[in-house]
Amino acid sequence: MMGRSYSDAISALNTLQTNFAVIESFKKTGRDKNKDAIPEMIEWCRRLGYEPSDFNGLRPIHIAGTKGKGSTSAFISSILAQYLPTPSQPKPLLQKIGLYTSPHLRFVRERIQINNAPLSEEDFAKYFFETWDRLESSARAKGEPTDKTSKPVYFRFLTLMAFHTYMSEGVDTTVMECGIGGEYDATNILVRPTVSGITSLGIDHTSMLGSTIEEIAWHKGGIMKADAPCLTVPQPPSALEVLSKRAGEIPTSLRVVERHPALSSIKLGLAADFQQTNASLAIAIAEAHLAAINHPIPAAAANLPAEFIHGLERVRWSGRCEIRREKDISWHIDSGHTLESIELAASWFASQIPTISISNARRTRILLFNQQTRDANALAEALHRTLSIALKDEQPFTHAVFCTNVTFKEAGYRPDLLSMNNNSKSVEDLAVQRGLAETWSGIDAETRVEVKGSIEEAVDWCRGVARDTDGEVMVLVTGSVHLVGGFLEVLETGKVDEA
Repeated sequence: MMGRSYSDAISALNTLQTNFAVIESFKKTGRDKNKDAIPEMIEWCRRLGYEPSDFNGLRPIHIAGTKGKGSTSAFISSILAQYLPTPSQPKPLLQKIGLYTSPHLRFVRERIQINNAPLSEEDFAKYFFETWDRLESSARAKGEPTDKTSKPVYFRFLTLMAFHTYMSEGVDTTVMECGIGGEYDATNILVRPTVSGITSLGIDHTSMLGSTIEEIAWHKGGIMKADAPCLTVPQPPSALEVLSKRAGEIPTSLRVVERHPALSSIKLGLAADFQQTNASLAIAIAEAHLAAINHPIPAAAANLPAEFIHGLERVRWSGRCEIRREKDISWHIDSGHTLESIELAASWFASQIPTISISNARRTRILLFNQQTRDANALAEALHRTLSIALKDEQPFTHAVFCTNVTFKEAGYRPDLLSMNNNSKSVEDLAVQRGLAETWSGIDAETRVEVKGSIEEAVDWCRGVARDTDGEVMVLVTGSVHLVGGFLEVLETGKVDEA
């Protein structure tokens, strides 16, 4: 009998991760297995004691996309949170809002939020083991083993757990972000969302979704449902054509949302110009949701209700265009991990660099980067290219350090951050990092390049450079959600001198 603490729950959850060998096998056998995903997920749902239609009461909002789906979901949840109970609002429109996103940064419990706060460790453990026990009881009743095979894989389990948590907690609005794709995603057992949203599309997860923007658009469009409007942002013409065709087949309405004019005078809680695209989509989705629950917002092209403005200004989403400062160093953090999002992260970083006259010495700038599973070299090259153009400087960084996603030098991964999806030998040999260092040196031979075996060592190295430098050193931390999560863990748990 295992323990029942939060750490016990994380240990048990990690046994459900898909290892590197299985993922590689999936890539080689093609995408046909995708077609079994929804029937299997519905069966898991029933074993947990629910029918998918039971989740209609959660009044779900369903979000898919390649870039910005987490930020958009956060904007929506923050806007709707302004309609929760407060001392000045004795008859609130909403009581509890669920927000389900992935992946997490530091703690798994970040994925399942209520009223924009992650589940406590106690609540996470409670609902985790309720889900775990129900699945084992179902297997036992069917005469099946109660081992690992009686539970779905990691993401599906967490999705089931999120649904169970929200049903148990009496949540009355839920923002559900897809994991990968849409058509075959575990979240797509939803029967009747109030509205669906598709954020900016790009090339990612090609082994599962296909290598063209049209194939990816088809998958993302799979979340559309009849009687639930679908809203999206400006897309490549061929992708929008696919989305329009899918909408017509369901049928449902599809509307492209342009940037909202009111955003020019609002300071968003998430920095960077591209967040205005996500915020505009969030505004339209929140409006559609409120209309669906019989609380329509008066139409006004240039104005927004105070609740919307407050929600947009108060949103927080760690690891996205975030700046943290300590003595002699400013960390610029963004979890961009696709070609398009890396270019956006580079543009944002460039906008943060003060204009320096030619007479001044070059300012020290450091890149802290990793990407363990995608084409890391292509991402690094895109980052260099975008920054070189933006800064009109062929050497955007004076230093670059490439590290693995291992959190600590001695302790290794924090349990919440353990990933079995990577080639362990490649991580141990620093193969990706050495390749990145070689690529970067080939692009810019003047940059001082380092390779480190852990995030902790990379952070310490950056701090060492800062100590030996006059003035504040700027560091861009990017390339991977897992890198950013581990980086924040190192920052939060280490002792540093504050600025």
